[in-house]
Amino acid sequence: MTVTDYLAALDAPLRDIGEELRAVIDRALPGTTAAMWHGHPTWSAGDKPGRDPVCLVKAHRAHVTFGLWRGQDVDDPSGRLTPGARRMASVRLTGTGDVDAALFTAWLRQARDLDRG
Repeated sequence: MTVTDYLAALDAPLRDIGEELRAVIDRALPGTTAAMWHGHPTWSAGDKPGRDPVCLVKAHRAHVTFGLWRGQDVDDPSGRLTPGARRMASVRLTGTGDVDAALFTAWLRQARDLDRG
């Protein structure tokens, strides 16, 4: 299964959220590797799925999780990121209106650059 297959198999509105997220991620992280890893789409800075992972998109029954592997290290003035295991943080999205392209782009670029610094 590919990222495209995963998103296409979702019912609306989850599919719409996932497609919008994918567009934001692809614009914010050119050159990253998008692939299925552990059953959901991930974007990694390394050349293989899961090598230097930056973010993930995971559909649930009534929402989509947008997660950042180093999300707790990202500056989040919005307060929208919820801390998770290890250094991860995520946001729960229930509609396309929850996708803030400018905010998410800032998070993504920070998360990608954390391991470069």
